[in-house]
Amino acid sequence: MMAMKTLGESDVGILSYISNLPGFRGILKQRYSDFIVHEVDKDGNTVQLSSLDAPAPAEELPKSVQENETNASDTTTTIISYASQIESFKSLVGDSDAARLEEFINQINAGEDSVSPIVLSPDSDKSHRTAVHNFFKENFKFLVTDTTDGPDALSKSIRVRLNSKGKNSKKRKERDDKPFDSRGSENWPENAGKFLRFHLYKENKDTQEALGVIGNMLGIQSRSFGFAGTKDKRAVSTQRVTVYKQQASRLASLNERLFGIKVGDFCYVKEGLCLGQLLGNQFTITLRGIVADSEDIIKAAADALGRHGFINYFGLQRFGSGSVPTHLIGAALLRGKWKLAVDLILDPRDGDILFILQSLKKSPQNYLQALKTIPRTLRMMYVHSYQSYLWNHAASTRVQKYGTKLVLGDLVYCKENPSGKNTGLVGSKCDDNCGDRHDSNSEDEVSGDTDEERYGDVKVVNAEDLNSGCYTIDDIILPMPGSRVIYPTNDIAEVYHHLANKDGINLTKNVHNVKEFSITSMTGSYRRVFQKPINFEWELLTYTDSNKPLVETDLDKIGKSKPRNNVKPLGAPNGKNEEAIDCTRQLESSDDGAKVETDDNEIVGEEVKLPPDESVSDPSSQDSHIALKLSFILPASCYATMAIRELLKTSTSEKVIRRIEHRKHQKEQFQLRCY
Repeated sequence: MMAMKTLGESDVGILSYISNLPGFRGILKQRYSDFIVHEVDKDGNTVQLSSLDAPAPAEELPKSVQENETNASDTTTTIISYASQIESFKSLVGDSDAARLEEFINQINAGEDSVSPIVLSPDSDKSHRTAVHNFFKENFKFLVTDTTDGPDALSKSIRVRLNSKGKNSKKRKERDDKPFDSRGSENWPENAGKFLRFHLYKENKDTQEALGVIGNMLGIQSRSFGFAGTKDKRAVSTQRVTVYKQQASRLASLNERLFGIKVGDFCYVKEGLCLGQLLGNQFTITLRGIVADSEDIIKAAADALGRHGFINYFGLQRFGSGSVPTHLIGAALLRGKWKLAVDLILDPRDGDILFILQSLKKSPQNYLQALKTIPRTLRMMYVHSYQSYLWNHAASTRVQKYGTKLVLGDLVYCKENPSGKNTGLVGSKCDDNCGDRHDSNSEDEVSGDTDEERYGDVKVVNAEDLNSGCYTIDDIILPMPGSRVIYPTNDIAEVYHHLANKDGINLTKNVHNVKEFSITSMTGSYRRVFQKPINFEWELLTYTDSNKPLVETDLDKIGKSKPRNNVKPLGAPNGKNEEAIDCTRQLESSDDGAKVETDDNEIVGEEVKLPPDESVSDPSSQDSHIALKLSFILPASCYATMAIRELLKTSTSEKVIRRIEHRKHQKEQFQLRCY
């Protein structure tokens, strides 16, 4: 099996910068509290945790609902012998499936945790499958069934699993495309919102992990929760979550037992959250251990980031943290190389392996069926990753060749249509939920994607457009490959086709008949090449204790506690960057060329030198360090790490970050010995 080196930025097309300004050194995420993320909802409100309490009793739901739910859940623990029903089932489906069901029920009766669903033998007869579904409804009310794809295009299989609430399952077609398990108490009040919405606060945990903990405590499935997008693991983040038919008081009571997780700000709503239902995220990022030749370098870099923004790359998180990058798996899927795709996933990618191994055990050599056992959002992540790989390379070539000026053949959103105007939080567009619930493996600051813009809003820049000055660098977009997108009419289009051809992929023709893994079956989308941070502010701080937080979290504010008094402003802080707030304003012209990364880790240009007598941060000092605090908003699907990359002119790969931290640790140890 192939072993991949640590993924570097150049491996996925992250090659350029907007400016030639020198960077400086700083440590990103030395503490997870140095990276604070607040979701921004569709109305532009910043989501914060302000209360851990459930609503007043008058606002809560009737107690009978909770009692009903408790009684319903009890049915899953009082399962009796079903020998006669299994005997009848044997006459319907045969000995093999009946034996499988009997073993499954025995596991449930034994009280085993996390009993895995079973899949019955493939069945191409729809009427017979209907009879099986009905049999379960009549005889096994603590189980639910649905239909999955069989080993070939003509057959289907019935999956059987334990119903956590002990109620019959609704038909699968009624649950399609919903990010929640729609089963629940039948006695829920008609006038009450069926979804409990709450704010999820978490520290050093990803969204799925946090909801998994809460789900286990509540005894409900993970699909019961809805959210607009995943949030970074190594961070402190707050986001909205909905759950189907749960009492606020029940969730609030979990706070005493939750570690690194809190829930609050409860209310009942009619609709659950779905992926992409957000405008973006507000980031408060603290870069510690700042070292630069002068304070002016830091100020110039921060001001330039606010004025000009950064190249809107898909960050390294998009391509996974496994030994094999996800875009390589995506390329194998697009070529129809099912066995290769399975081999790459198994090398190893823990989250997906269980699905595949279970399928291969039942149907050896049926690699396509094994791939289809992976949840759709996960398997589509691989294809989206390959689209992102092509986009990154195209963006790098665009900047290297043309810099930050509009040229003939560029693509832009039409100004005539209001939806195409850059209003700050209408940015990157992606189809098929490309900010998937798992932008997986991801310690990812990305929160999903905004609603897709209409394809008719896109046009090719012509000479008249250039002369009119109607469009600016802010308007330039590049396509994510698909059947409904157009490509630039300059030489940037060739980047897509050249790279795809090298990987054995044709962007205009199908090489197999599996629709979900065919590039021409995807509609495609567009993404802005340049992104400005919104409401951008920065401030230099001094601190004395590296183990103390420098910024208040939501939980700090609730507890009326402030960070220790070891923080004080350094010099005059830079207030709001007015030019960054007005995102429709034309980007100021710049003669700066694009700086190009030549390998995984090193950047063309002079290395930042650190003479102790000129450095902003004096490493010999034992009681004073410099930090740069940044605050800004980015549209959904933009990567904050790419903004930091533009600021520091340093690769965001884990290898480089570890090397910088190691050097800092060595210096500190040396200084301690000298001291």
